[in-house]
Amino acid sequence: MANELRPPRLAVLIDADNASPRIAAGLFPEIAKIGEASVRRIYGDFSAPRLKGWIDVLATYAIMPHQNFAYTSGKNASDIALVIDAMDLLHSGRFDGFCLISSDSDFTRLAARIREQGLDVYGFGEQKTPESFRQACRRFIYTENLLPEAPAPAAPDKPDARPASLTRPPAQAVQLIRAAMAQLEDDEGWVALGGVGQRLAVLNSDFDPRTYGFAKLGDLVERTGSFEIDRRQGRGVYIRTKTAKRKPGAG
Repeated sequence: MANELRPPRLAVLIDADNASPRIAAGLFPEIAKIGEASVRRIYGDFSAPRLKGWIDVLATYAIMPHQNFAYTSGKNASDIALVIDAMDLLHSGRFDGFCLISSDSDFTRLAARIREQGLDVYGFGEQKTPESFRQACRRFIYTENLLPEAPAPAAPDKPDARPASLTRPPAQAVQLIRAAMAQLEDDEGWVALGGVGQRLAVLNSDFDPRTYGFAKLGDLVERTGSFEIDRRQGRGVYIRTKTAKRKPGAG
Protein backbone atom coordinates (compact mmCIF):
# COMPACT_ATOMS: atom_id res chain seq x y z
CA MET A 1 0.00 0.00 0.00
CA ALA A 2 2.88 2.36 0.80
CA ASN A 3 4.30 1.95 -2.70
CA GLU A 4 0.91 2.67 -4.28
CA LEU A 5 0.66 5.96 -2.42
CA ARG A 6 4.21 7.05 -3.16
CA PRO A 7 4.52 9.83 -5.77
CA PRO A 8 6.41 9.02 -8.98
CA ARG A 9 10.18 8.95 -8.54
CA LEU A 10 11.84 11.47 -10.84
CA ALA A 11 15.44 11.98 -11.93
CA VAL A 12 16.09 15.70 -12.42
CA LEU A 13 19.04 16.42 -14.73
CA ILE A 14 20.01 20.05 -15.35
CA ASP A 15 22.15 21.33 -18.20
CA ALA A 16 23.79 24.31 -16.47
CA ASP A 17 24.99 25.76 -19.78
CA ASN A 18 21.43 26.04 -21.07
CA ALA A 19 19.40 26.91 -17.97
CA SER A 20 19.34 30.02 -15.79
CA PRO A 21 19.71 29.75 -12.00
CA ARG A 22 16.86 32.28 -11.75
CA ILE A 23 14.40 29.45 -12.39
CA ALA A 24 15.55 27.38 -9.40
CA ALA A 25 12.99 28.79 -6.95
CA GLY A 26 10.13 27.94 -9.32
CA LEU A 27 11.57 24.74 -10.78
CA PHE A 28 11.27 22.38 -7.84
CA PRO A 29 7.75 23.39 -6.77
CA GLU A 30 6.74 22.78 -10.42
CA ILE A 31 8.40 19.35 -10.38
CA ALA A 32 6.67 18.58 -7.06
CA LYS A 33 3.33 18.77 -8.93
CA ILE A 34 4.52 15.80 -11.00
CA GLY A 35 6.34 13.66 -8.45
CA GLU A 36 9.33 13.37 -6.14
CA ALA A 37 12.70 14.73 -7.30
CA SER A 38 14.64 11.74 -5.98
CA VAL A 39 17.80 12.62 -7.93
CA ARG A 40 18.88 16.20 -8.51
CA ARG A 41 22.01 16.61 -10.63
CA ILE A 42 23.46 19.50 -12.58
CA TYR A 43 26.17 19.33 -15.23
CA GLY A 44 28.63 22.01 -16.29
CA ASP A 45 32.09 23.49 -15.97
CA PHE A 46 31.66 25.24 -12.64
CA SER A 47 35.15 26.71 -12.83
CA ALA A 48 33.68 29.13 -15.39
CA PRO A 49 32.50 32.47 -13.91
CA ARG A 50 29.25 32.38 -15.89
CA LEU A 51 28.00 29.44 -13.80
CA LYS A 52 28.53 31.15 -10.46
CA GLY A 53 24.79 31.77 -10.19
CA TRP A 54 24.16 28.04 -10.05
CA ILE A 55 26.90 27.51 -7.46
CA ASP A 56 25.10 29.97 -5.18
CA VAL A 57 21.86 27.93 -5.16
CA LEU A 58 23.11 24.33 -5.21
CA ALA A 59 22.92 23.81 -1.45
CA THR A 60 19.54 25.54 -1.14
CA TYR A 61 17.88 23.03 -3.47
CA ALA A 62 20.06 19.99 -2.68
CA ILE A 63 21.39 19.81 -6.25
CA MET A 64 24.46 17.62 -6.77
CA PRO A 65 26.97 19.28 -9.13
CA HIS A 66 28.84 17.18 -11.69
CA GLN A 67 31.95 19.04 -12.76
CA ASN A 68 32.91 18.65 -16.41
CA PHE A 69 35.95 20.60 -17.55
CA ALA A 70 35.87 21.92 -21.12
CA TYR A 71 39.19 20.42 -22.23
CA THR A 72 38.51 20.98 -25.92
CA SER A 73 36.84 23.98 -27.49
CA GLY A 74 33.58 23.14 -29.25
CA LYS A 75 33.14 19.83 -27.42
CA ASN A 76 30.41 19.74 -24.78
CA ALA A 77 31.58 17.29 -22.12
CA SER A 78 28.63 18.23 -19.92
CA ASP A 79 26.07 17.03 -22.47
CA ILE A 80 27.85 13.72 -22.82
CA ALA A 81 28.07 13.24 -19.06
CA LEU A 82 24.37 14.03 -18.65
CA VAL A 83 23.37 11.50 -21.31
CA ILE A 84 25.59 8.78 -19.82
CA ASP A 85 24.13 9.33 -16.36
CA ALA A 86 20.59 9.40 -17.76
CA MET A 87 21.07 6.00 -19.38
CA ASP A 88 22.58 4.56 -16.19
CA LEU A 89 19.62 5.85 -14.17
CA LEU A 90 17.17 4.59 -16.79
CA HIS A 91 18.51 1.06 -16.67
CA SER A 92 18.63 1.03 -12.88
CA GLY A 93 14.84 0.63 -12.98
CA ARG A 94 14.41 2.89 -9.95
CA PHE A 95 12.61 5.80 -11.63
CA ASP A 96 9.19 6.53 -13.04
CA GLY A 97 10.20 9.56 -15.08
CA PHE A 98 12.86 12.11 -15.97
CA CYS A 99 12.97 15.90 -15.89
CA LEU A 100 15.43 17.30 -18.43
CA ILE A 101 16.19 20.97 -17.89
CA SER A 102 17.72 22.42 -21.04
CA SER A 103 16.89 24.39 -24.18
CA ASP A 104 19.28 22.30 -26.26
CA SER A 105 17.81 20.20 -29.09
CA ASP A 106 20.70 17.75 -28.65
CA PHE A 107 18.63 16.07 -25.93
CA THR A 108 15.80 15.20 -28.32
CA ARG A 109 17.08 11.69 -28.91
CA LEU A 110 17.64 11.14 -25.20
CA ALA A 111 14.05 12.13 -24.42
CA ALA A 112 12.74 9.85 -27.17
CA ARG A 113 14.87 6.93 -25.96
CA ILE A 114 13.63 7.26 -22.38
CA ARG A 115 10.01 7.33 -23.56
CA GLU A 116 10.63 4.24 -25.68
CA GLN A 117 11.44 2.52 -22.41
CA GLY A 118 7.97 3.43 -21.11
CA LEU A 119 8.93 6.29 -18.80
CA ASP A 120 7.64 9.85 -18.91
CA VAL A 121 9.90 12.77 -19.81
CA TYR A 122 9.19 16.31 -18.69
CA GLY A 123 11.21 18.99 -20.43
CA PHE A 124 11.98 22.43 -19.05
CA GLY A 125 13.47 25.07 -21.34
CA GLU A 126 13.12 28.53 -22.80
CA GLN A 127 10.62 29.40 -25.53
CA LYS A 128 13.48 29.30 -28.04
CA THR A 129 13.78 25.53 -27.49
CA PRO A 130 13.47 23.71 -30.86
CA GLU A 131 10.16 21.96 -31.47
CA SER A 132 11.88 18.59 -31.88
CA PHE A 133 12.88 18.52 -28.21
CA ARG A 134 9.56 19.94 -27.01
CA GLN A 135 7.55 17.32 -28.87
CA ALA A 136 9.81 14.49 -27.67
CA CYS A 137 8.63 15.19 -24.11
CA ARG A 138 5.32 14.18 -22.61
CA ARG A 139 5.05 17.72 -21.32
CA PHE A 140 7.26 20.74 -21.85
CA ILE A 141 7.29 23.68 -19.43
CA TYR A 142 8.74 27.00 -20.48
CA THR A 143 11.20 28.24 -17.90
CA GLU A 144 10.02 31.81 -18.47
CA ASN A 145 6.91 30.69 -16.58
CA LEU A 146 9.05 29.73 -13.58
CA LEU A 147 10.61 33.16 -13.10
CA PRO A 148 9.72 35.06 -9.91
CA GLU A 149 7.85 37.67 -12.02
CA ALA A 150 5.50 35.11 -13.60
CA PRO A 151 1.94 34.64 -12.30
CA ALA A 152 1.48 31.77 -9.86
CA PRO A 153 -1.74 29.87 -9.02
CA ALA A 154 -0.97 30.34 -5.32
CA ALA A 155 -1.14 34.12 -5.80
CA PRO A 156 -3.93 34.73 -8.36
CA ASP A 157 -4.01 38.48 -7.73
CA LYS A 158 -0.29 38.86 -8.41
CA PRO A 159 0.28 40.78 -11.67
CA ASP A 160 2.51 39.37 -14.38
CA ALA A 161 5.66 41.48 -14.07
CA ARG A 162 7.50 39.92 -16.99
CA PRO A 163 8.30 42.01 -20.07
CA ALA A 164 5.95 41.61 -23.04
CA SER A 165 8.68 39.78 -24.95
CA LEU A 166 8.28 36.79 -22.60
CA THR A 167 4.51 36.43 -22.99
CA ARG A 168 2.05 35.83 -25.81
CA PRO A 169 -1.25 37.66 -26.36
CA PRO A 170 -4.32 35.67 -25.18
CA ALA A 171 -5.76 35.72 -28.72
CA GLN A 172 -3.02 33.30 -29.80
CA ALA A 173 -4.49 30.63 -27.51
CA VAL A 174 -7.96 30.69 -29.08
CA GLN A 175 -7.28 28.21 -31.90
CA LEU A 176 -5.56 25.79 -29.52
CA ILE A 177 -8.50 25.90 -27.12
CA ARG A 178 -11.00 25.41 -29.94
CA ALA A 179 -9.07 22.40 -31.24
CA ALA A 180 -9.25 20.77 -27.81
CA MET A 181 -12.96 21.60 -27.49
CA ALA A 182 -13.74 20.05 -30.87
CA GLN A 183 -12.85 16.63 -29.47
CA LEU A 184 -15.11 16.96 -26.45
CA GLU A 185 -18.10 19.25 -27.08
CA ASP A 186 -21.69 18.04 -26.83
CA ASP A 187 -24.50 18.69 -29.31
CA GLU A 188 -24.87 22.26 -28.07
CA GLY A 189 -21.14 22.96 -28.10
CA TRP A 190 -20.60 22.95 -24.34
CA VAL A 191 -17.56 21.25 -22.79
CA ALA A 192 -16.17 21.06 -19.25
CA LEU A 193 -13.23 23.40 -18.70
CA GLY A 194 -11.32 20.65 -16.88
CA GLY A 195 -11.62 18.38 -19.89
CA VAL A 196 -10.33 21.14 -22.14
CA GLY A 197 -7.25 21.49 -19.96
CA GLN A 198 -6.56 17.77 -20.16
CA ARG A 199 -6.93 17.69 -23.95
CA LEU A 200 -4.70 20.73 -24.35
CA ALA A 201 -1.93 18.93 -22.45
CA VAL A 202 -2.25 15.96 -24.82
CA LEU A 203 -2.45 17.96 -28.04
CA ASN A 204 0.20 20.54 -27.14
CA SER A 205 2.94 19.39 -24.78
CA ASP A 206 4.03 22.98 -24.15
CA PHE A 207 0.61 24.58 -23.52
CA ASP A 208 0.52 26.62 -20.31
CA PRO A 209 -1.83 29.53 -19.48
CA ARG A 210 1.12 31.28 -17.81
CA THR A 211 2.66 31.69 -21.25
CA TYR A 212 -0.24 34.04 -21.99
CA GLY A 213 0.02 35.88 -18.67
CA PHE A 214 -2.55 33.95 -16.62
CA ALA A 215 -2.10 31.52 -13.75
CA LYS A 216 -5.30 29.58 -14.57
CA LEU A 217 -6.87 28.33 -17.79
CA GLY A 218 -10.26 29.76 -16.83
CA ASP A 219 -8.86 33.27 -16.55
CA LEU A 220 -7.19 32.92 -19.96
CA VAL A 221 -10.40 31.64 -21.59
CA GLU A 222 -12.38 34.55 -20.16
CA ARG A 223 -9.83 37.16 -21.24
CA THR A 224 -9.86 36.00 -24.88
CA GLY A 225 -13.51 37.08 -25.15
CA SER A 226 -14.09 34.26 -27.64
CA PHE A 227 -16.01 31.87 -25.41
CA GLU A 228 -19.25 31.70 -23.47
CA ILE A 229 -18.79 30.64 -19.85
CA ASP A 230 -21.38 28.74 -17.79
CA ARG A 231 -20.60 28.17 -14.11
CA ARG A 232 -22.91 25.31 -13.18
CA GLN A 233 -23.77 24.79 -9.53
CA GLY A 234 -22.00 21.67 -8.29
CA ARG A 235 -20.88 20.69 -11.79
CA GLY A 236 -17.99 23.01 -12.48
CA VAL A 237 -17.31 25.41 -15.34
CA TYR A 238 -18.40 24.78 -18.94
CA ILE A 239 -17.44 26.77 -22.02
CA ARG A 240 -18.38 26.97 -25.69
CA THR A 241 -17.38 29.07 -28.65
CA LYS A 242 -19.31 32.30 -29.05
CA THR A 243 -21.45 32.51 -32.16
CA ALA A 244 -22.18 35.67 -34.12
CA LYS A 245 -25.46 37.24 -33.05
CA ARG A 246 -28.10 37.70 -35.71
CA LYS A 247 -28.84 41.22 -36.83
CA PRO A 248 -32.35 42.53 -36.04
CA GLY A 249 -34.78 41.62 -38.84
CA ALA A 250 -32.54 38.90 -40.24
CA GLY A 251 -34.43 35.86 -41.57
